[in-house]
Amino acid sequence: MPLMLWMPLGFASVLLLILIVSFRSRPVVFCQYLEAMTGIRLRPADVRRVFRERGREGVRELFLDLIIREDLKQGPIVPDEETVA
Repeated sequence: MPLMLWMPLGFASVLLLILIVSFRSRPVVFCQYLEAMTGIRLRPADVRRVFRERGREGVRELFLDLIIREDLKQGPIVPDEETVA
């Protein structure tokens, strides 16, 4: 009987551990994605701080602000004459 009690408890513990690890790694994954897609480097601690202070909308605003700033650094896009015609 004790084995029947410990198996579900062990399984629940493993699931809880996976859940904790996945929530802790979200800022890291976001920063890796941002760097891979845009070249913008950001620290996971900054993402955590913004999420804690302003929630999901705050992180969205941070993301959009960084994308706009990076886009402005590159300057205007001049279309090719072949693609315009």
